[in-house]
Amino acid sequence: MKKHQAALVAVMTAVLAACGSANYKTQSVDEFAATVATPGVVVLDVRHADEFAAGHLANAINIDVEGPEFATQIESLDKSVAYAIYCHSGRRSKIAVDQMSKAGFTSLYNLAGGISAWAAAG
Repeated sequence: MKKHQAALVAVMTAVLAACGSANYKTQSVDEFAATVATPGVVVLDVRHADEFAAGHLANAINIDVEGPEFATQIESLDKSVAYAIYCHSGRRSKIAVDQMSKAGFTSLYNLAGGISAWAAAG
């Protein structure tokens, strides 16, 4: 029976991998700060434009994940570079990294807790 269970686990793992595993890592504030400080990493704020205008991380670009043009806008980005992605709480950035991963981006970093966690950490 154990052989069958091991075979089933192997098959399920292969199926899940074939369905497209996520190409991102959710990071703590400290990890995200180190990623943002890495040369070549693009900082992407996926909040609404008014939230971005009220304050954002240095050098961040804004593409609203809930905007109708998100898929089109990310297609113009270089899929081979690393992206550090955040929103207010982490919900929208999770949606963004999922969509970007499916679109072929290979190096994505999501801020756990969003800009709220960043601000709380000082």
